[in-house]
Amino acid sequence: MSATQTLSAADPHALGKVDARTWIAVAAGMLGAFMAVLDIQITNSSLKDILGSLSATQEEGSWISTAYLVAEIIVIPLTGLLTRVFGLRAYMMGTTALFLVFSTMCGMAWNLESMIVFRMLQGFTGGALIPMAMTLVMAKLPPSKRATGMAIFGLTATLAPAMGPTFGGYLSEIYGWPSIFYINWAPGILLMMGMAYGLDKEKAKLDQLFNADWLGIGFMAMGLGCLTIFLEEGNSKDWFDSLFIIAFATMAVIGILGWVITSNTRAQPFVNLGLYSHRNFLVATTLSAVMGMGLYGSSFLLPLFLGQIAGYSPMQIGEVIMWVGLPQLFIMPFVAKLSSKIDNRLLCSFGLLLFGGSCLMNAYMDATTGYDQLLWSQVLRALGQPFIMLTLSNFAMNGIGPKDMPSASSLFNMTRNLGGSIGIALLATALTKREQFHSARLGESITAFSSEVVQRLDVLTQSFINRGMDPGTASNMAMKAIDNLVRREAFVMGYNDGFLLVGWILLACIPILWLSDKVKSPSGGGGGAH
Repeated sequence: MSATQTLSAADPHALGKVDARTWIAVAAGMLGAFMAVLDIQITNSSLKDILGSLSATQEEGSWISTAYLVAEIIVIPLTGLLTRVFGLRAYMMGTTALFLVFSTMCGMAWNLESMIVFRMLQGFTGGALIPMAMTLVMAKLPPSKRATGMAIFGLTATLAPAMGPTFGGYLSEIYGWPSIFYINWAPGILLMMGMAYGLDKEKAKLDQLFNADWLGIGFMAMGLGCLTIFLEEGNSKDWFDSLFIIAFATMAVIGILGWVITSNTRAQPFVNLGLYSHRNFLVATTLSAVMGMGLYGSSFLLPLFLGQIAGYSPMQIGEVIMWVGLPQLFIMPFVAKLSSKIDNRLLCSFGLLLFGGSCLMNAYMDATTGYDQLLWSQVLRALGQPFIMLTLSNFAMNGIGPKDMPSASSLFNMTRNLGGSIGIALLATALTKREQFHSARLGESITAFSSEVVQRLDVLTQSFINRGMDPGTASNMAMKAIDNLVRREAFVMGYNDGFLLVGWILLACIPILWLSDKVKSPSGGGGGAH
């Protein structure tokens, strides 16, 4: 089957039943997207064990995640070209097979350098699976079934970031950290079997590879890769105080400008940046970036808070985080049905209200906050995310022609991942700065002239003396205990400020959403826009 025939199912008139073979191919694609997104953050909760085995510091270890993200963000815009060259079936099966090989090599890494190289190769092969899942929905399902397909795709995008640290922590605790990489074989084999059965063979068109816009690809790789490194490493290196960060920021600007210029001067660019001139697509991708910021930002802040302040183990953190996932399994089919009946701007606004509200609920935590206090904010977040993810996919793909669908899918997913990197960079910096600010403000009230402070120090000193310490040591320990208490409270306030920031950004997006046109998911009887 040719590429043109492959996309013919995207014709608005191609309605009707979908055979089991097609559903198996779509389901296999979703499994791949889930696996690839899961692997972005699966190392987070196991990082301490990994660094210990590889004799690396925390700062060096940040490159384990950065390498994956850089490679993934570069390959996502290339998926349309690579699909045209190798065919959908061959490319999906080939990139999955390589992903499994590099996953295995990650588990067998012997030092930090080898781990970083294998993570980069893992990201380059796995990143393609994310936009390809969305392309499969648009290319293989008739309009009447796309709401269902997009609902499943939405689950992969929202569930995986929440489950990554949880799943990784669980596997590491029971089987050791290499298991978080070896586990990919189970879904990977199923994916390849599903693709082999569900998709027809296509003839490779290697000439397109040789005639591709390699200058534009080079600029894109430099721009997005350097931008991701700038975002991921900026906070730990004090941003523009570091020549390293300035260099990568400069290369990111040059690369992205070069990509935009070459794309506009080529008759056949490898990805169609002209899609950003469509108002609905521009609004959808902008909000997709904000959604990525919210998804990855909240998945970054909450486990960090529970581990640092509440002293939770990865397993305990997982029990809290899972409430972002479980309700989505039940709410997504309901949202898919509603999306064909109600203006998607209303549904997305409702989702942003719930998601933003859940973050504002987390902006009032204290040092005793734990599972019971966080449960309802997690449930609210889980209820809101499907309303946003499904409707944004509808906005992005509304009015996009079959030949531009791979480009639209790539750019939509690329912006969500970029938004995640921006969100984590923003929140990591905000947490550092706000902790310092609150620590200084709290420190101003902790003086030797305060009767409450003197009384508290006396009680703590006496407590340490009763444990057998000499008065001098006991006094020093009391001072250290007060200092730790101030630092802890300052961090709690910093986490609260982070959630406040995410909450207000999400709520501020509601008016932007209404700049788009009215859209509904296609129902059994018609097209996609009403």
